[in-house]
Amino acid sequence: MIYSVIMAGGIGSRFWPRSREARPKQFINVFEEQSLLQQTLTRMAPLVPPERTLVVTHERYADLTREQLPALPEEQILGEPISRNTAPCIAYAAIKIQAMDPEAIMIVLPADHLVRKEERFLKILQQAVEVAKQPGALVTIGIQPSYPATGYGYIQYDPSESSRDGACRVRTFAEKPDEATAERFLDSGDFLWNSGIFVWRADAILTNLQTHLKSTWRAFEEASQHLGTHYENAAIRQAYYKSTRISVDIGIMERAGNVYVVPGNFGWSDIGDWRAVYDLSNKNRHGNVLRGNVIVHDTSRCLVNAGTRLIAVVGIHDVVVVDTDDALLICHQNSTQQVKNVVDYLHANQHKNFA
Repeated sequence: MIYSVIMAGGIGSRFWPRSREARPKQFINVFEEQSLLQQTLTRMAPLVPPERTLVVTHERYADLTREQLPALPEEQILGEPISRNTAPCIAYAAIKIQAMDPEAIMIVLPADHLVRKEERFLKILQQAVEVAKQPGALVTIGIQPSYPATGYGYIQYDPSESSRDGACRVRTFAEKPDEATAERFLDSGDFLWNSGIFVWRADAILTNLQTHLKSTWRAFEEASQHLGTHYENAAIRQAYYKSTRISVDIGIMERAGNVYVVPGNFGWSDIGDWRAVYDLSNKNRHGNVLRGNVIVHDTSRCLVNAGTRLIAVVGIHDVVVVDTDDALLICHQNSTQQVKNVVDYLHANQHKNFA
């Protein structure tokens, strides 16, 4: 059987001030009436129903997750006691799924991505599932790059080693490059954007955890003995504190040998910051994206996201304005990645009520 694991534990600091520690990015409606988390569950439903879907989130967001996903059984919302990046998150989901179905295939995906071509997306996932049926195969989804992006990681693949399911053997993973390197990646023709979406058998990822992240595997192997008992929460808490803080990309995918990528083009974006929202939104004839009670004059190429107040913008170009009841963001379009620094400052200076 196929199971989906939605990772929903991030805080989305580049989406401040709408994304806050109390209600981060995946729980807000960036484009539509549904939140990004709700859209993810809805998108996956034709392939994996809610009864075979797990959401892994920080335990502080468990109630919010239940509120937004009432169709999801409560026991399928897995609360993380602390943030340890994606490897422990996936380990937790894998032991739960393997206990339910020893031959299960897992589709692991973030809660806060945008997919415009959903039917195409599901077809790509079905291709990846077929590849993941091979013994020990670890599969990721790579996005055909459309420009030399510096905000994404990259996957280099071997086009000479492709399967009938459209998968190619992965040569290497590359971290976010500078612009010149990104241009070289694009020119080479054998690099894809790293989507952070994975498909594998539960036993395959656990075997690779045992090989490459022994302390994390050992911690969750011990915890698995207590699944379904009164000691489960305590055992999982202990497992997280014993685990290495590391992503599955660095901890496993860059080290494993049997790694494949399925290239895809389905209108994907990780919506990493407000600039991405601007780029993906419909614009008026002046290139503005306006939401809420907004007046503009002699203004172009701006994103203005109003809260409850009237916002007037005059003589401004290439700027992002995001207003909430207690905070206002104004920044240049090219500086939206630096919004995270504001959140870091608020935490460092004891202004957590604004973070």
